[in-house]
Amino acid sequence: MSKKHHEGKHEKHEDAPYRPCVGLCVFNAAGKVFVGRRLGGPEHVDATHSWQMPQGGIDKGEEPYAAALRELYEETSIRSVTKLSEVEQWLSYDLPGRIAGEAWKGRYRGQTQKWYALRFTGADGEINILRPGGGQHKPEFMDWRWEDLDAVVDLIIPFKRDVYVEVVKQFRRFAQG
Repeated sequence: MSKKHHEGKHEKHEDAPYRPCVGLCVFNAAGKVFVGRRLGGPEHVDATHSWQMPQGGIDKGEEPYAAALRELYEETSIRSVTKLSEVEQWLSYDLPGRIAGEAWKGRYRGQTQKWYALRFTGADGEINILRPGGGQHKPEFMDWRWEDLDAVVDLIIPFKRDVYVEVVKQFRRFAQG
């Protein structure tokens, strides 16, 4: 690949829009948050940092909070939640170059996310990551656990770290249980 062609490809990603997305910080009664270990995908190439909180894209015409509840169900089967708060501003991250070319067919430079804090009001038996959404959705996580909020920053893939630092800061008050 010539240098000129490579530079043009790089610029393409810098000019691409962000993918609208939601993120979910789900607290249990003890003040711990749900994290899932990703099955894979172009964004998740580092086995050490393969844990994340649920997140997903917003469909055209869909309201962000409705997307948040839908994505949570599609990834975890969780429906028993109450809304605690949301991050006022949208938080964005860029995908590293090679990953930006593979994820979403290179159409986006990264994601801009609306984050919500939710309280899980159900029993752990409601959570089903292997047959999420009543078995109607492909699993995205291979494992899950309740984790201390402050620990999630070190579990996330590094290019999402700044977003997680802000989410932790804004939602720390709900980690008290």
